[in-house]
Amino acid sequence: MVKLSVIVPFYNVQTYAPDTLRSLRANAREDFEFILVDDCSKDGTPELLERAERDLPGAVLVRHEQNGGLATARNTGLDAARGEYLTFLDGDDWLAPGYYEQVLAAIEGLGCDFVRTDHVQCTNRARSIHRVPVGRRNVVLNPRDAILPSDRSTSVDYAFAWAGMYHRRLLDDGLLHFRHGLRTAEDRPWIWKLHREASSFAVLGMLGVFYRRGVASSLTQIGDVRQLDFIRAFDQVIEETARDKDAARLLPKAVRTYCAIISHHLGGIERFEPAVARKLRTMSAAAMKRMPQQVLNEALDAMDYDRAARLRKLRRRPVGPEVAA
Repeated sequence: MVKLSVIVPFYNVQTYAPDTLRSLRANAREDFEFILVDDCSKDGTPELLERAERDLPGAVLVRHEQNGGLATARNTGLDAARGEYLTFLDGDDWLAPGYYEQVLAAIEGLGCDFVRTDHVQCTNRARSIHRVPVGRRNVVLNPRDAILPSDRSTSVDYAFAWAGMYHRRLLDDGLLHFRHGLRTAEDRPWIWKLHREASSFAVLGMLGVFYRRGVASSLTQIGDVRQLDFIRAFDQVIEETARDKDAARLLPKAVRTYCAIISHHLGGIERFEPAVARKLRTMSAAAMKRMPQQVLNEALDAMDYDRAARLRKLRRRPVGPEVAA
């Protein structure tokens, strides 16, 4: 029986994949499987994965016929996974030796639906620790309680899918798949759904995931139209949260976060191609008109002056009815 399935999408990461694969080998166990999803790479990544399929214990190589993006690649891995527990890793990140065995022991001991972990962010040679914004560690908690408060960073703002481990019952309940085709912000509706609908979770006080930041091919570094998928992602957060039984309590957090992300992108609009920058403004203005307006008013009133002024100006921007995310 497979105890743990690790889903690892790869796309044009031949420079970094060797580190990733070595770290998987240092985490191998006879009851672990590593589902390596080649998302139609065009560089030397496929050859590295073919070698790993032979040399890495538990490796299962799956290839896409065409590039589908991170969300779709993760879904491919989920569909192939056989493990009692599941986790994710990105193809340019890496792990400490024996890390998965430690996390697995912890989640089995706690008996909860999922656990979240801290991580180390690596930007060139700089290292910084990023922690799950939940104070209580190594105890079982209600995931819904970790969504609020609205005015502080909470667990739904720490959206990294690879910073945790998940019991298979979440997959069976339809909570682990991502929205097909999202190129960025794919973790946002995913983490919100997890916290709204799962029954239990815990935060572990351990480190072992190394997140490579600033990779030139990463979408966080590219100002093209794919970045605008954050609008589709957050529209989904708003729509699904509005149907929740606690919508009145949860929507202010969702709307405030959406506005903060829009403001963040507007603040760095010079990195976008001119046509994409225009589309960002138009689509963001349309998104604000789709939000619950009273909740939006309250969110803007609670923001600092500069961000609120930027968003209020955007809100007044005229948009045609045909504009959609």
